[in-house]
Amino acid sequence: MTDTAEQDERVPDEDPGARLRARRLAAHRGARRVLARFGFHQTLRERLAALDGARDVYDLDELSDVYGDGVVEALESKVAALLGTEAAAFFPTGTMAQQVALRCWAGRTGDPTVALHALGHPEVHERNAFTEVGGLRPVRVTSEPRQPTAAEVRDFEEPFGALMLELPLRDAGFVLPTWEELTEVVAAARERDAVVHFDGARLWESTVHLGRPLEEIAGLADSVYVSFYKSLEAFGGAALAGPRELVTQARAWRHRYGGLVFQQFPTALSALLGLERELPRLPEYVAHARVVAAALREGFAAAGTPWARVHPEVPHTHDFQVWLPYEPGVLAEAAVLAAEETGVVLFGNAWDRRGPGLAVTEVHVRSAGLEWTAGDVRAAVADFVARLPEQVR
Repeated sequence: MTDTAEQDERVPDEDPGARLRARRLAAHRGARRVLARFGFHQTLRERLAALDGARDVYDLDELSDVYGDGVVEALESKVAALLGTEAAAFFPTGTMAQQVALRCWAGRTGDPTVALHALGHPEVHERNAFTEVGGLRPVRVTSEPRQPTAAEVRDFEEPFGALMLELPLRDAGFVLPTWEELTEVVAAARERDAVVHFDGARLWESTVHLGRPLEEIAGLADSVYVSFYKSLEAFGGAALAGPRELVTQARAWRHRYGGLVFQQFPTALSALLGLERELPRLPEYVAHARVVAAALREGFAAAGTPWARVHPEVPHTHDFQVWLPYEPGVLAEAAVLAAEETGVVLFGNAWDRRGPGLAVTEVHVRSAGLEWTAGDVRAAVADFVARLPEQVR
């Protein structure tokens, strides 16, 4: 395992949170068993090595891209084909892509109001960018930790020009509707003459739960955003896909927003590699995440934990939440200690407070997680619970 002492020395004593994060990262990098290994945990040398094999997805003797041509155009064409849309445009970030998409739709509908979930990414993670930057007016269809219903969309008390659906809804537990629910919600929006935009940052892995191919899912919406790094392990980047006329207009706004970057070939190549290598494996990750989730429930029950929740009980994607009735700091310390002392990382993410004595963390299952059996998970749960203070348990 990686020695954490040297890394800890970089963190001031007065910042225990940063020290804990450094320990968690060091333990994760040195662990012999984890549920997921992410590129952003790697060194620059390791990240560059991840481009090995790029010759299999693009001709490396072609000239490098300049302002979005070459390999970037190849990536855009690949995404449009996968999603079944007329066109797609590469963006450096999903935040920019969605602001531009909804700004364009507002100009076309004449209504800057965007209906979305209160837990949607723009509401929680973007510092009011829709309003402050895009001139848009977000309204919250619901704040319940689930997807909006058709009735909520149909009966919403004021007009809106666009409905934005995050698929899956991360902050509610990576939850998805059923295919029938999704089609009903889209139909309800169309009854109100609203356009539908999918925040599909993690749309790639949603096919299992929805039971439909990517192009059929994307075909329900007027426009779709997808991320290249959240599931495909690219260096970054996003794409906005939809009608050619909309995408052409979005390219103009991308330039105005500063998103027409001089060269993007490392990110574009990593995205093409992700589409080649990771996209076909996502259904396998989703299936194994359900094995892991069931074993977690069994493990906490066997360990006598007073209350534990895996949410969703059967994960909709390869990501899900675990809720436990302890203070976040107690759980974080137990998780790090287990990783440092055993080389096994069960909970590699931070724990967030969701109420007095209640905390939640996210669990991600990727290729490394396929090595875990249900018995491995149950054993790791037992070790983790044993490290919780007796007075808390």
